[in-house]
Amino acid sequence: MKKGKILLEKQRFQLTIERLCYSLIENYGNFENACIIGIQPRGTLLAERIKARIDEILEDHSVMFAKLDITFYRDDFRMRDKPLYASTTDMSFLVENKKIVLIDDVLYTGRTVQAALTALQHYGRPSQVELLAMIDRRFNRHLPIRCNYSGLVVDALDQAYVKVKWQENDDEDLITLFSKKKKD
Repeated sequence: MKKGKILLEKQRFQLTIERLCYSLIENYGNFENACIIGIQPRGTLLAERIKARIDEILEDHSVMFAKLDITFYRDDFRMRDKPLYASTTDMSFLVENKKIVLIDDVLYTGRTVQAALTALQHYGRPSQVELLAMIDRRFNRHLPIRCNYSGLVVDALDQAYVKVKWQENDDEDLITLFSKKKKD
């Protein structure tokens, strides 16, 4: 297997999540009229960790949380060689007039976030939407979308690939930068 450059390992990975949690608490207080929504599938792993840690810190408050599937809102879902498999949307509330923190693992072109914003409209009109990503790849953005909160900013060429591994799925927390995207 091709080795990449390690950007974050377990300890710094956890510290980064902790910093993101405190940044959200600083801006949202006890999350009254605010919620966290993870973009399926990999954004939900980060969102679940952030929600759990904020709930620990705030003790008497529980942050509203949802998982949003964007599969059929993507602008490329009909153009793929391989079929896409939808995840489940798990949202038990409307977002009408709520402050939303939309969470994904990597922000790259902005197309995933655009699809999430479109999907979110089916649940009401939020008063505000902010974006949190573990990795913000600043170069090669296709749409005018930016992170409000980012764990790590990575400036890499277009053919580079950032891989985020999660303890829950991959048996380790690790972020690696590869010079070229792996072939499926």
